[in-house]
Amino acid sequence: MMNFLMYWVMSSFILWIVALLVLGMQIDNIFAALAGSLVISVVNMLVKPFVSFLSLPITFLSLGLFSFVINAAMLGLAAWLVPGFQVHGFWAALLGSLLLSLLTGLFNSRPNAPLTH
Repeated sequence: MMNFLMYWVMSSFILWIVALLVLGMQIDNIFAALAGSLVISVVNMLVKPFVSFLSLPITFLSLGLFSFVINAAMLGLAAWLVPGFQVHGFWAALLGSLLLSLLTGLFNSRPNAPLTH
């Protein structure tokens, strides 16, 4: 349980950092960041596999590059669902999803990462 809370708080912090770095992303308060990271996790767990399966032909034809578009769409969907978390435009969603993936991956690659035990 403690690992989940640690991961949730760090994901929220990373989301807040990404919103500060990317023009077109905005988080109004800490509660929006907490809700945003939780909704992103749920959307990635429930919606993304279905969308990825349906878009498999175009992902294959684009040599996997369409997966970046799917990630941006999932970030946009999460922002649409959470009040106080906005993503304005496709390019902001694309850059935000890339930075979010990169920073979350860096956080999870450290030796004592919550999800590696």
